[in-house]
Amino acid sequence: MSESTLESGAVAVGSNKVLKEKPKSTLFAAKTKPLKKKELVQMFRSLASMLRAQISTADAIKYYAHGHPNKDMVASLHHICSDINKGVPVHTAFKRSERFDDMTIGLIQAGGDTGQLDTAFAELGKRIKNEIHFRKKIRKLIMMPCIVIPILIGAFIVSQIKIVPQVETMMVGMEPKGLVKLSFEISHLVQKIWPLVVLILVGSAITVWKSSPVRNTIINLAMARFRVVKSMVMSLRQMTLLSTIRLLYSNGINLAKSLRVGANSVKTTPFYDELRKAADVYEKSGVPLSSAFAKYTSVDPQVVHMLAIGERSASLDTQLQMLSDMFEEDAEQLMDDFSQFISLVVMIIAVLLIAAVFLGTFMPIFMMGPQMMQEAM
Repeated sequence: MSESTLESGAVAVGSNKVLKEKPKSTLFAAKTKPLKKKELVQMFRSLASMLRAQISTADAIKYYAHGHPNKDMVASLHHICSDINKGVPVHTAFKRSERFDDMTIGLIQAGGDTGQLDTAFAELGKRIKNEIHFRKKIRKLIMMPCIVIPILIGAFIVSQIKIVPQVETMMVGMEPKGLVKLSFEISHLVQKIWPLVVLILVGSAITVWKSSPVRNTIINLAMARFRVVKSMVMSLRQMTLLSTIRLLYSNGINLAKSLRVGANSVKTTPFYDELRKAADVYEKSGVPLSSAFAKYTSVDPQVVHMLAIGERSASLDTQLQMLSDMFEEDAEQLMDDFSQFISLVVMIIAVLLIAAVFLGTFMPIFMMGPQMMQEAM
């Protein structure tokens, strides 16, 4: 009874501490914005250089926070520094700040466990920089259709609800025939449904922007339809996964744990569950890593082949590096190909919308003259 009472008291004390701290963290998270990727690159690079200069982790974080212009980052780093000074592990302190994803926390933990935290911070800086690079390229790919297509759709709607009705009023007393009649009917339909259509389009855009499952569904459909999309997405995913596993494994983390932590880098993709399954099978049954990948994941056959070579020749680290570099080069080339594909699609859509605007607006005017002459005769 006494032991259970003591345990209950300890839990109650711990709960009170959590309850006291939780509102602060919730309030803090509600008022602050996510840390910018560029600032994270600079931070991790600076922390790595200070750790190499034999400065303690807590002091390095404190020195970096001092005088930094971003108040949100300063507040987060002060919390992290305070936790580390209290004896909290570095990765736990970073996790408590709620500013870093599972992948970052996993790499920091790996660096702390192997005594190579400076290397982990340096690699995080490189990793985030590469992520920024690829995100910029992807943003450029989707920016043009996201700007051009809504503008053309807006022009079509305006022409149907403003210009075509004016043309129709000019034909009062005349019965429209053929294509002119069809044009007016389309205009009447657009006038009735355009608010609903706009709401649906805006709602769909917001849903895609906010919902990861919806984005993944769209990506999967695009991958099933277009080979260039599938190749590009698979290259990006495998590049991210293999570079993470290599980083962990080269820092002394066993392969099973490297797979589990690496899976967090592709958490929103089908790779995540596949990798967790492969890691369990590899760890519990003792099958080769290449066999686990071949049976339980959907990676390219080239990955399985090179992993098998790495296991047989004890050069797995080298093979992982080679594969991550190879997929990075492939991703660059495939993005260029995808850019050309997107440009072609946008051009086709633009031509169709411009034709719709032109025909809907000017076709009744062109055809109204002959009809007026016929009726006058």
